[in-house]
Amino acid sequence: MILFGCSSGESKSEQASDSAGKSESSYEKAESAAESAEQDAESEISSGGNEAKGADQSTAADRMVIYNAELDLRVKDFMKAQTALESKAAQYGGFIVESSSYRDDERQLSGTLVIRIPQKNFNQFLNDAEGTASKVDNRHVSGQDVTEEYVDLESRLRSKRVVEERLISFMEKAEKTEDLLKISQDLAGIQEEIEQLAGRINYLKNQTDFSTVTVSLYEDQTPSIDKTDLKTWERTKEQFTESLSFLLSAFSGLFVFVAGNLPVLMLLGVIGVICYITYRKYRQKKDS
Repeated sequence: MILFGCSSGESKSEQASDSAGKSESSYEKAESAAESAEQDAESEISSGGNEAKGADQSTAADRMVIYNAELDLRVKDFMKAQTALESKAAQYGGFIVESSSYRDDERQLSGTLVIRIPQKNFNQFLNDAEGTASKVDNRHVSGQDVTEEYVDLESRLRSKRVVEERLISFMEKAEKTEDLLKISQDLAGIQEEIEQLAGRINYLKNQTDFSTVTVSLYEDQTPSIDKTDLKTWERTKEQFTESLSFLLSAFSGLFVFVAGNLPVLMLLGVIGVICYITYRKYRQKKDS
């Protein structure tokens, strides 16, 4: 009886130990689920990622380059040049990001246009933009190769998506609440990383699909030979205006004088008429 009791006690102890071991094993499995899944995923796609990178590096035409250009152009007519550039941008499938203009002390217009142009039309647009200028003061073109970063991001994104799928699979098979919570936390972290990687990939793709061109326009009017010599017409108009003003002033003064002294003038007129009539009668009597 004593031996049986001891044996029974030992059996229960072993069962409890096995149960605790299973519980601990299940928790550890949930805790390391993301790590093991990510390692497996990276192992599966590593060869494919290396092949993609090598293929991309071997083809220059497929490389992803962010192009930027700066143009300083002198133009005869600012508004016409600005309109022409906006029209060309629309023609090539581009768009205006920023536009500004101002007028200096000499009443000449200047301004800046920031334009996004599809990369395939980048060089042609630069040539057309220079064609609107009377003089090109500056042309600067730069490029940033982001091919390796883009390929690396795509590889990492594929890896994270595989991890996401496996974590979802682990979650569906989880039996314990603590395991489910742990896997959910790992899944949320992986999904956040996926969003960040996808956002960066989309940004690089947009920057390489469209190039940025910053055009500074300066209105360059032809300098005058001598401003005093080129004011003949202005001086003629000024002299004509002064002469006309003098005549109007004279007639105005005469009118004011006559209208203001009309009673006196009428009296003098009557006296003059009487004197004239008296003088004629006197001459007639003298002649007879």
